[in-house]
Amino acid sequence: MSVLKRFVKDTAVYGLATILPRIMNIFLVYLHTDKVDTTGYAGITSFYIGAAFLNVLLTYGMETAFFRFFSNYEDKQRVYSTVLIALTTTTLFALGILWLLRAPITEALELPSSYFAYLVGVVILDALVVAPFAYLRAKGKALKFAGIKLVNLAIYVLLNVVLLWAIPHFNLNFSWYDSRELLTYVFIANLAASAVTFLLIAPDFFKIKLVFDRKLFGELWQYGWPVLVAGLAFVVNENLDKLMLGDMLDKDIMGAYSGCYKLAVFMTIFIQAFRLGAEPFFFNHAKNKNAPVTYATILKYFVIVGAGGLLIIVCFIDIFKDILIGDPDYFKALEIVPYILLANLFLGIYHNLAVWYKLTDRTHYGMYFSVLGAALTIGLNWYFIPIIGFMASAYATVAAYGVMMLISYFYGQKYYHIPYNVSRIGLYLFVATAGALVSFYVFRVNYIVSTLLILAFVSLIFFLEKTELKSILNRNK
Repeated sequence: MSVLKRFVKDTAVYGLATILPRIMNIFLVYLHTDKVDTTGYAGITSFYIGAAFLNVLLTYGMETAFFRFFSNYEDKQRVYSTVLIALTTTTLFALGILWLLRAPITEALELPSSYFAYLVGVVILDALVVAPFAYLRAKGKALKFAGIKLVNLAIYVLLNVVLLWAIPHFNLNFSWYDSRELLTYVFIANLAASAVTFLLIAPDFFKIKLVFDRKLFGELWQYGWPVLVAGLAFVVNENLDKLMLGDMLDKDIMGAYSGCYKLAVFMTIFIQAFRLGAEPFFFNHAKNKNAPVTYATILKYFVIVGAGGLLIIVCFIDIFKDILIGDPDYFKALEIVPYILLANLFLGIYHNLAVWYKLTDRTHYGMYFSVLGAALTIGLNWYFIPIIGFMASAYATVAAYGVMMLISYFYGQKYYHIPYNVSRIGLYLFVATAGALVSFYVFRVNYIVSTLLILAFVSLIFFLEKTELKSILNRNK
């Protein structure tokens, strides 16, 4: 099996574990936006923003560090054992710290204190399974990884359906059920799913000899701490705009913006599936003499698929919005969708480009780029939200991820040259983005023109890439 074919196969399996949950989340977005008003949806958004920040803090770059050292270290079990013990110990220690800081945390997130226990429970359980899940990916056990993830999904979706829809729909009377506390039931469902996931993967804690190598941990930390800072900056880039909208405008706008942001879920699916397969792949094939050419080819086709997805979603946005969002009150923020899709595509390209600083052990550059993006996010939102409203947040997201992408490319070519076909990549991005904006602003709901725009993009790809595609397909036979 060729290198590219193996990469596609692994990514497809991880994609299954990503796509099915995201497809179910599409349904859940509809359920949540149907049952919870825009102000209530702002509460869900705040909860998961808090979870995102805490997840980054509790894993402190160890997942990426694990892949780097697992691919190079002779005693791979020692690497896994050290990371497992470190993350388990610090996570349990953090449990006490978080509980002591519950008041300022809930105040910062503007969450009711009653939600805090659910928040802590979810982030602690999720942090405990990071090392075992990373080990499954590193060992190529994609099917087991996918299976556990799908069980998590089934529990979360089932409980959401029962608690938010079935009980009130069938007028079931339970003494413990309160129809005014629907947000609480969303968080309970998440906590239950995380608990079952932990129980399923807990046996892996005892399948190896537990050894903690202090010297190795120091090396892991040295590699991983810039990833921690970059991760926190990424959470700022991804989420702070929502909190700022809620604070500078109102919770109604925050909820509508957050709901329409979910229409970028298809791009998020693609990027997440790519990352799950790409990170271990990039490390495992770094010593291959053709690795740079392989990385360049992967990025080009990543952009082709991502740009095509952007064009399709925007061309048929009015169909997708009715499928994904249950309450028309959310549609007031629909204009953000083309820009959020483009921003997420820039982010996906950035993750692809990040191979250079991960392979050359210059993770501090990732930290610098992410902090710059966070600074742009904060500054642009602070200045422009009072002037142009929620669209400022969409434009700021494009600017932040676009700048990160470009700077990473130029620095990467200096330290780890990869022969990216910049002209083709730029052409595909321009054509897809221009087509999407023309469809959205000029030919909205004109599906004949939309279809022609998509066919024109596909024809361009076929015309320019047919020779290489035939070569790749023949090589994989």
